[in-house]
Amino acid sequence: MSLLSRLRCITVDVTGTLIAYKGELEMVNKYPCFGFAAKMPNIVWWKTCVRDSFVRAGYEYDEETFEKIFRRIYASFGSSAPYTVFSDSQPFLRWAREKGIKVGVISNAEYRYQDVILPALGLNQGTEWDFGVFSGLEGVEKPDPRIYEIALQRAGNIAPEETLHIGDSMRKDYVPARSVGMNALLLDRFRTPDAEEWRKSGAIVLPDLVAVKELLCSEKSASAC
Repeated sequence: MSLLSRLRCITVDVTGTLIAYKGELEMVNKYPCFGFAAKMPNIVWWKTCVRDSFVRAGYEYDEETFEKIFRRIYASFGSSAPYTVFSDSQPFLRWAREKGIKVGVISNAEYRYQDVILPALGLNQGTEWDFGVFSGLEGVEKPDPRIYEIALQRAGNIAPEETLHIGDSMRKDYVPARSVGMNALLLDRFRTPDAEEWRKSGAIVLPDLVAVKELLCSEKSASAC
């Protein structure tokens, strides 16, 4: 019996798993969940992030100039421009849903991922995924296991052993998903040196979603994850 036959839900990380984005924002560490805990409005979070980036780079602008620059940057990050979708993402998500499996996306991201960015990249709720859990809307982010518990509830209280989570981080995806009883595996799309350690720790590590589909359809997958 394949693992696929036992699954009722698949949850998938977004950045690094479904789409790619180059860069890192320091504000993610200072004010997690896009300022949710600090009750910081989303646009204030982004303004602080952009302003701090300019200051660290040695640039300072008057308020009028900054506002013009900020509006362009904010609009850019609310579009598909800084991102690219992996070619196997849409086919895999659609295949899973065609198999009658509920598909959820779990991401440390703000509301625009759900409303703007994913749809702009061709990953739409209703055709590629059924439900989303986004840290900026929930006030909890990976690796907190609670975000995975929220996902299980949103899926309709599906049992964790009937759910598979796919991500690209041992700390943020694999460990917390397994801690709540979910099946889990990791993608190594960028050939990270950490992948070998992930395997030694017992994780299934695959290169892409094509390989995930092959594994799920294999009879050998029954106890793989």
